[in-house]
Amino acid sequence: MSQTTAVVGAHDPGDAITAPPGSEFAPLLRTVKSRGLLERRRAWYALCLSVNALALAGIVTGIVLSGDSWTTLLLAPLLAVFGARTAFIGHDAGHFQIAGGKTANRLIGLIHGNLLLGMSYSWWNDKHNRHHANPNHIDKDPDVVADILVFTGEQAKHRSGFRRWLTRNQAWLFFPLTLLEGVALKVHGFQDLRRQSRRERTVEGALLVGHVAAYATLLLISMSPGKALAFAALHQALFGLHLGLAFAPNHKGMEMPDPNGERWGHLRRQVLTSRNIRGGPLTDWFLGGLNYQVEHHLFPSMPRPNLRLAQPLVRAHCEDGGIPYVETGLVDSYRQALRHLHEVGEPLRPEWTE
Repeated sequence: MSQTTAVVGAHDPGDAITAPPGSEFAPLLRTVKSRGLLERRRAWYALCLSVNALALAGIVTGIVLSGDSWTTLLLAPLLAVFGARTAFIGHDAGHFQIAGGKTANRLIGLIHGNLLLGMSYSWWNDKHNRHHANPNHIDKDPDVVADILVFTGEQAKHRSGFRRWLTRNQAWLFFPLTLLEGVALKVHGFQDLRRQSRRERTVEGALLVGHVAAYATLLLISMSPGKALAFAALHQALFGLHLGLAFAPNHKGMEMPDPNGERWGHLRRQVLTSRNIRGGPLTDWFLGGLNYQVEHHLFPSMPRPNLRLAQPLVRAHCEDGGIPYVETGLVDSYRQALRHLHEVGEPLRPEWTE
């Protein structure tokens, strides 16, 4: 028998998540592989990409035909929704879920990220893969680094000035702040160009500039500058909100590994820090499959439609091993995440006395 069992990881087809035969993860990995759940779903993704492309083309056509009318703004929410679908496709390409090779996945990611959304595929991939390697780890996960929001009491202690006010009120401000996320993602992408190699920077930068130029041209030839600005503001705000609604429930309020404590294996590191969202096909579609966050973190290269098929296997394996498997409803997931943010900011709020 081989000394290790492996599954393709988040970074690259050559980067494997190893599971020593005696580990908690090895039996689950063998079961999942035996069911063929790590196999590519090319037909499913071909349909997904085609439907999304047709939807975006239809919306753009509608903008042009509606012209200089305030009713054109009714298409902004629709563009935001399918923009999020586009982001989910880029996400899956970054995890090598769609095609078998790195080049094909990168091309899909560049088209859907840089060109269609103005989001840097390279920037997101680097950041997101570091998150997958150490979810909720305060020193290693870029998603829980103290920035606009903070996630631990220790981080809150060091806040001052305006950031201290933000932390005090971060639970209330969380969803309003996501309205800025669409623009923030674009800014981060341009800033990251300095980190990239010259060749990568040339390709990514050209596509990012191409997106901005095409987006501005579409709006300005279709409507007056005032309406164009209103459309862009509404579209970007709703796009950011949609992504916030999709990503917020996944890890906020879940276990945060102690940097100086016990080192968890792959199974516990991913399961204990992740939260699943119950729901049906509509929830799966709205959240882009990220509602199966536990399964996605255990098997990041698993095609999105296979995550729900893997869920019963993962849940049963965790129950047999006495590992908490967290699953809740969508509304309750937001309540838990916001409660955590509220509790972190609690020490900074003044006590009210009668």
